[in-house]
Amino acid sequence: MYENLVVSADWLADNLDDVRVVDVRDAWEFDGIGHVPGAVSIPFDSFRSDVGDEGMLPGTDVWTDLMDEAGIDADDTLVAYDDTHGVFAARFLVTAELYGHRDLHLLNGDFSAWSREHEVERDAVDYPESDYEVRDPESSPLVGYDYVLDAVERVEAGGEDAETVIVDTRETWEYEESHVPGAVQLDWMELVDDGSRGLKSDEKLEELLAERGITPEKEVVLYCNTARRISHTYVVLRHLGYENVAFYEGSLTEWDERGGPVETGETDETGETNESEE
Repeated sequence: MYENLVVSADWLADNLDDVRVVDVRDAWEFDGIGHVPGAVSIPFDSFRSDVGDEGMLPGTDVWTDLMDEAGIDADDTLVAYDDTHGVFAARFLVTAELYGHRDLHLLNGDFSAWSREHEVERDAVDYPESDYEVRDPESSPLVGYDYVLDAVERVEAGGEDAETVIVDTRETWEYEESHVPGAVQLDWMELVDDGSRGLKSDEKLEELLAERGITPEKEVVLYCNTARRISHTYVVLRHLGYENVAFYEGSLTEWDERGGPVETGETDETGETNESEE
């Protein structure tokens, strides 16, 4: 998944005949506004479920049916996009990775990056149905409640020298209301450039992450509320070469249900808080 993970609209235009493009916007947008030529529509809600394999994964049967209907094979090169800075497309890519798909890419700058410079199509291509095979991922970033609970202990024991950093990718007000103890706050939208709608430059991303203590040599544990926003941050970290990234699929939804400890407090410029524990 990690080689050339984030691609530009120009790259996609040059490689359009060699990839399968997945549009995860609502179906009416795909039909009414138009889409990348040759793209298939797999709306976000179709692969988002709370009754599947783990957390919000849809389940292997649902995923297989979606891929078969779209005519996608397990070895296809996939490029996903949305119209929300890539966060829904990133969720699609993480889901595909967890079901064993290998060659995955995010369109940088979402649909707007394509539509500004390239042809938009309104007719859908009718691909022959495939026989998609779900595989075990080469490695899985998924971690559960107990793992995060242990991570909290490692952070508390290590202090500033901790080799683990827990990252809350939600908005500041959400973090201040309640967060996992010891977590630093990094709103996923801070990684996005307002003008291009794509990622900030690698240099700016690395600087921002370093300011929060989120550095490549550390284990990074990501969470949000329902694992959508952490999908974008996960893709960004993989794009930058971070190797030890843990993805808490249950996020705060499960954490709260299981009575996990939380803290409240206001953030400072480093993303840390003056905290009180509950």
